[in-house]
Amino acid sequence: MDKNYFKKLRVMDGGMGQELHAKGLISKGTLWSTSAILNEKYHKLIVDTHLAYIKSGAEVITTNTFSSRRIRMDQNKVSRYFEYANKKACELAIQAKQNSKKEVFIAGSIPAQFDTYKEDTRDDEIISSAFFDQINCISDYVDFLYLDVISSGREIDLATKIIEKLDKPILLGIHLTKNGCLPSGETISQVLKKYKSTNWIGIIAACVSLEIAENSINELQLQNLPFGYKVNLWGQDEPLPQRKINTAKFNEDAVNLNTVMGKREVSEEVFKDLAIKFIKKGATIIGGCCETSPSHISLLSSLKKDFVL
Repeated sequence: MDKNYFKKLRVMDGGMGQELHAKGLISKGTLWSTSAILNEKYHKLIVDTHLAYIKSGAEVITTNTFSSRRIRMDQNKVSRYFEYANKKACELAIQAKQNSKKEVFIAGSIPAQFDTYKEDTRDDEIISSAFFDQINCISDYVDFLYLDVISSGREIDLATKIIEKLDKPILLGIHLTKNGCLPSGETISQVLKKYKSTNWIGIIAACVSLEIAENSINELQLQNLPFGYKVNLWGQDEPLPQRKINTAKFNEDAVNLNTVMGKREVSEEVFKDLAIKFIKKGATIIGGCCETSPSHISLLSSLKKDFVL
C-alpha cells in the first residue's frame, strides 16, 4: 500500500456493530459484533454490510474485529475461537471486496485491549501481549492496521512497535474527550511528538461526537500527517458503555448498545457541514463510527466531486 494514500481525500466506512444489530444480529455478552463471526448464519450479513458501505462510496472498509480482542473472548468463555474469529472477519472483508469488484482497501481494526474509551493502565507486558496476539492474527490479510479508538499514547506506542516489525502502515484512531485530550490526559501533540513513527500514514479522531471532532480540527491540522475523523452518533457526548455493562453484569439491555447509549438524529446538512469544515482545513480522511450507516457514508462520498485534493 502506498503510504501517501491518505494525502488525497478518502472516504472510510461507517459503524459495523450497530449496523449489524439494526439488520437483525442478536449478540451475546460483551461479544457484540463478534457474535456475528461466531455464528455462521450471520456471515452473509457481514459481507452484505461491507458491500453496502462500498456501494455508498467507502474506499476503505474495516474488519469486524473490534470486539474480538482477547479479553472479550475470555470474558465470554469463547477464547478457543480467538484466532478463528479474527481471521474469519478478515476473510469476510476480503470476500466483500472481491464481490464489489472495486479498488477498496481493507483496514485491520486493532482496538484498545481492555476497556473502550478508557486508558489501559495494566503493565506494558500484558498490553503488548494482547496487541501482539490480535495483530499477528490479522496483519497478513489487511492493507494497513487501524489502531481503533485508542485512549493513551502508551498504548499507541506498544502497538506501533509490534506493527513496525511487520512493516505495515498504521492509521492512528485516537479517542478524545470534551477537553480535547485523550482519556489518558495527553494532548494529541504530546502523543505524536513522543511516540512518532514512520509507519503512521494518518491520524483521526475516532468514535467521537460531532462537537468533539470539530474541536479537534486545529490540533490535528498541526501534526504534519493526513488527518480526519470517524464520528459516532451516540446519544451521549462521551460514551462509557463498558462501565455500564460491567455494572449491569451483562444483562440484556446493557449489552445492547443501541439501548444503553441511544442514537442521535442529525440532519444531512449538519453531518455534511462537519465534513466540509474538516476538508476546508485540509483533512483528507472522513468516515463514521458507531450508529452511522451507509446513508451517512453516501453523504460524505457525495462531497468528493466538490473537493478534489
